[in-house]
Amino acid sequence: MKKTVKVVAAIIENENNEILCALRSPDMILPNQWEFPGGKVEKGESLHEAIEREIKEELSCTVKAVEIFDENTHEYENIIVNLTAIKCDLVEGSPLANEHSEIIYLKRENLNSLVWAPADMPIVKKVINS
Repeated sequence: MKKTVKVVAAIIENENNEILCALRSPDMILPNQWEFPGGKVEKGESLHEAIEREIKEELSCTVKAVEIFDENTHEYENIIVNLTAIKCDLVEGSPLANEHSEIIYLKRENLNSLVWAPADMPIVKKVINS
């Protein structure tokens, strides 16, 4: 039986209405695919606490979780990912690519130009149409 992992992802928009996208490093699972930054929810943690912690750890900046944007479940070969995307406001610092190969801001209409991790695709479509 496959393990199900609860994961959160941040939808962070800058002042130019561009969305933050992160490129998974060659060392990560699903290397060189784009994702909304985030990570696993730890035991006893709320979704909002998890995304705020993950962004601080991964991108060395502070966000405030605002609202749940979307949720989906994706079954990979070895694992099932329950992914919750949360709209976040950047409150302190600028995102740095500490764990990712690259981070960029893109206009909604250009998000489809990237190769996204499969679990992120439904969220990408919803962001483009929002």
